[in-house]
Amino acid sequence: MSSSSRSVPVNQLIRVNILRATFVLSLPLAICAVSPWSGLVRETMNVAGIGLVVAAVLGRFWSILYIGGHKNMTVMQDGPYSICRHPLYLFSTIGVLGFGLMLGSVVLTLFLGGMTLAILSITARKEEAFLRGQFGPTYDAYAARVPMIVPRLSGFKTQATVVVSVHHLRHNLMDALVFLTFIPLARLLDHVQAMEIFPSFSIW
Repeated sequence: MSSSSRSVPVNQLIRVNILRATFVLSLPLAICAVSPWSGLVRETMNVAGIGLVVAAVLGRFWSILYIGGHKNMTVMQDGPYSICRHPLYLFSTIGVLGFGLMLGSVVLTLFLGGMTLAILSITARKEEAFLRGQFGPTYDAYAARVPMIVPRLSGFKTQATVVVSVHHLRHNLMDALVFLTFIPLARLLDHVQAMEIFPSFSIW
């Protein structure tokens, strides 16, 4: 293996900080953008958004059950890693899409989800440069068969038993709590908009 930068795992703190900064910079837009939807449509979007956030939390737990303690040590190809190569990034994007729906805006949903997917896709490519250097043809064959982030459900497979890392599962619990805060945050933004403190505009 070469001594190039590609032989070093990606610094995940950089990814986290970029996502946090993007989210903070998007808050003024979320505060000023008022949903044009009301009644049953608005409530349906809210329920769907909460459902996606819950799915994101459960999906991240599912992924950690498989990859916890094995990251960068083996080419995990079972469970969620059999339908896409980066299921943690898939479920993170789903959680952000849920937050957008809870804000009641299709435009915000697509914007926030698209930004998240773009940032995570760039990170995924950098991670894969390291993994290809580590595992060579094994990872190349895996990448040729399994999509990066957008899942292919028909490829699902798993072993009968999974070795779980309790330490990594606990760590992921803290990450999951961040997604759960989207639910009260969306409600808080609704209340702030109702107070009419800031200028507002309607956005689909």
